[in-house]
Amino acid sequence: MIHTMLFDLDGTILDTNELIIQSFLHTFDGITKEPVTREHIIPNMGRPLVEQMQFFSGRDTVDDLVQKYRRFNIEKHDALVKEFPDVRETLGRLHAAGIKLGVVTSKVRVTTEMGLKLCGIYDLFGAIVTVDEVQRAKPDPEGIRKALKELGSDANGALMVGDSHYDLEAAHNAGIPSVGVAWSLKGIPYLKQYNPTYIIDDIKELLPIAGVEESSIEKNR
Repeated sequence: MIHTMLFDLDGTILDTNELIIQSFLHTFDGITKEPVTREHIIPNMGRPLVEQMQFFSGRDTVDDLVQKYRRFNIEKHDALVKEFPDVRETLGRLHAAGIKLGVVTSKVRVTTEMGLKLCGIYDLFGAIVTVDEVQRAKPDPEGIRKALKELGSDANGALMVGDSHYDLEAAHNAGIPSVGVAWSLKGIPYLKQYNPTYIIDDIKELLPIAGVEESSIEKNR
């Protein structure tokens, strides 16, 4: 019986894909020997920002790049961010049915809250754990365990929903089932490599998983 659902943010419930890509393209324009392209950016989405900046730049100290990214990201945020289809309705139904909801993200708190409030779903979450509140980001299970503690939940009856292997591996490391979302920019074959318990094509498929409505769902398809 599922009583708690934890969600990644970017690429899972909020469509921030274009904002993230544009922010990286802006940050590295003229900085690297070879241009940083969408094809470089997409496979690395889901990692903490500092790690990505170090990876793309080859530098250890990247404070200036992080600041440049965040300035652009905040400036363009509201114009480029929206929730994925049916997210608000589905989360509202889960919340109304008594399912505890939480966010576990590798994003900083300020832009996490901006996105949730912009899309009108901030108040549905009883726990919001960002990269600012953990020592070790996903795939370490620290964030999941912290969210479960804040929600008064335990691992038995909880699951993690995400679009990247960071989410799926964090769920595995925390000992809870995982849900991969087929709208991930990384694609279904990528998700299947990490053996999610479920892959869903539509967020409404979470309703029967939580027992909110009767329906069949194919496991591990």
